[in-house]
Amino acid sequence: MVECRPLGFLIGLPFAFLSLLLALVGAVVWIIGTAISCLCPCCACFAWLASLAVHLLKIPLNVIRFFIDLIPC
Repeated sequence: MVECRPLGFLIGLPFAFLSLLLALVGAVVWIIGTAISCLCPCCACFAWLASLAVHLLKIPLNVIRFFIDLIPC
């Protein structure tokens, strides 16, 4: 059964826009990390940087899911 919680989506929307800025920072970190990891021969030195970038890119979706799950039907 599909759960529809539009109120949670609307409440979380401003916070998702703020977290979108963090996602843009994550994209910049991803690009910088990719360039740096190409220079490093072991390719493991900056694995934490790629992990951080992935977490930053997922923040808007996590925020929306949090607010949607917060509101009961």
